[in-house]
Amino acid sequence: MTLTRTHTFHIVDPSPWPFLLSLGAGIPLPVGAVLYMHRDFWGEPILILGLFMLILLAGLWWFDVVTEGTFQGMHTLAVQCGLRLGIILFIISEIMFFVSFFWAFFHSSLAPSVQIGSIWPPAGIVTFSPWGIPLLNTFILLTSGLTVTAAHHYLVLGAKRATVRALLLTVVLALIFTGLQVYEYMEAPFTIADGIYGAIFFMATGFHGFHVIVGTLFLIIVSLRVIRSHFSRVHAIGFDGAAWYWHFVDVVWLFLFIVVYWWGGL
Repeated sequence: MTLTRTHTFHIVDPSPWPFLLSLGAGIPLPVGAVLYMHRDFWGEPILILGLFMLILLAGLWWFDVVTEGTFQGMHTLAVQCGLRLGIILFIISEIMFFVSFFWAFFHSSLAPSVQIGSIWPPAGIVTFSPWGIPLLNTFILLTSGLTVTAAHHYLVLGAKRATVRALLLTVVLALIFTGLQVYEYMEAPFTIADGIYGAIFFMATGFHGFHVIVGTLFLIIVSLRVIRSHFSRVHAIGFDGAAWYWHFVDVVWLFLFIVVYWWGGL
């Protein structure tokens, strides 16, 4: 007997990846991170195992999603609408993540407590000049936002080569940004252990750097998929997700530059 499909939604097949990924991200990754920060012998290998499980299982899960949408035709317009909503909610959750860092920064800087000397920045902290590497990185990241927007424009026009070039230029700019951020960390006159200022600075900028790395990998994968003709004008949910995520990274950096580098160092 043949079953007739009466809806436009995709009922996914049973998959082991969500369960295994939750185990990998919920047990070895945080346990290894805690042990590593306490300089335990087993901290580093357990942390590496957790990261390996996270990357491997996430890749396998996303491979299945790409297969369902690109080769099996499961991502109908209704499914794409749901996926876009999911991406938007995910980005909103990431925004709330960074709001907590800005909240901590304003809480400590607007009314410095006696414990930090009643001044901001705290005594002994030599802040970065915002007009050096931070300003250069701002221009680089804003330019990368323009190139990824151009890539979307070329994709809509059906210009495959131009789309790939614009995406690869975005990746190059992202790598330059990351390299400059690493150099800035190496030359930093303070560390994450230097009180509330060092903790907030390296947590906020460090997690932003992590998001830049994730976004760069996202863009590289999207570039490979464009080369393999996985996208069209009406079916480019993977590309849209990468572009939206990258614009989120751009906007967060603007707030970091204005609040942490410029206003926080006055």
